[in-house]
Amino acid sequence: MPELRSLEMLLTVARTGSLNATAAEIGVTQQAVSARVSALETQTGVRLVSRTAHGSKLTDAGVVVAEWADRLLTVAAEVDAGLATLRHAKQTRLRISASMTIAEQLLPGWLVSLQAAARATGRQPLEVLLTATNSDAVLAHVRGGDADLGFVEGPTVPRSVRSRTIGSDQMRLVVRPDHPWARRSRRVSARELATTPLVSREPGSGTREALRVALDDVLGADRESAAPVLELSTAAAVRQAVLAGAGPAVLSELAVSGDVATGALREVPVADVDLHRLLHAVWLGARTPPAGAARDLLAHIAGSRLRAAQRVRR
Repeated sequence: MPELRSLEMLLTVARTGSLNATAAEIGVTQQAVSARVSALETQTGVRLVSRTAHGSKLTDAGVVVAEWADRLLTVAAEVDAGLATLRHAKQTRLRISASMTIAEQLLPGWLVSLQAAARATGRQPLEVLLTATNSDAVLAHVRGGDADLGFVEGPTVPRSVRSRTIGSDQMRLVVRPDHPWARRSRRVSARELATTPLVSREPGSGTREALRVALDDVLGADRESAAPVLELSTAAAVRQAVLAGAGPAVLSELAVSGDVATGALREVPVADVDLHRLLHAVWLGARTPPAGAARDLLAHIAGSRLRAAQRVRR
């Protein structure tokens, strides 16, 4: 199959009727054009150009090949333009699937500051399509190609995806001020927590899974456990149910710190249960995040964490 440049040269010969004019138009010598025509004829096994004292013209076979070449070059230009569009979209458009805590409490701040940084440097702001769901669904979206980048808060990350730690979170046991646990002087034990009906996120939630693993580590996987008093699909709904008096809940401190500060909710200390967890970004493919918008966002998150740590040290 001839190279596209050789076919473009053939079309230029057809249009100008001269090897010299073709050479001048494409910026090479007449000898280079003649040599490329000869190479093209050798490669195809077809005589394409007739050279005369009055100029050069295509043979009958050359006319047919030029018609094919014109169609092929049109398609090649469309492919090139399409690839440019895809490259641009990869740089400026990002599909994110994130677990509820990260989607509600962290991503808005990261995205706003990333957009501000882009505008400050004259770059095009990022177009983000965000799906907020539970951690299991996030992993399904990433594996299925429905998300370029995912964020999960479960205790483990499966080997089927690449991951990077992007932060940490502390879960808190909270109750309404009139709950009996709000007035007790001793900590709630792991067994009490496991056997008390809680307001809980749905199965597949990173918060629910992290609590299960934390209790399993203390009491064992065959421990006694109580069914949730309510199962809700968002941290905001769980928080609202606790405020309404449905019962205790274990939620990210990011979701309840304001209520604890105002006294609308009380934090209850828990004994011997590690409620600390890591937050992860997940993606498919190479060890490094995908080039373009995904990598830019993760680099921005890492920079934000570094700046926050530096402010704390000061």
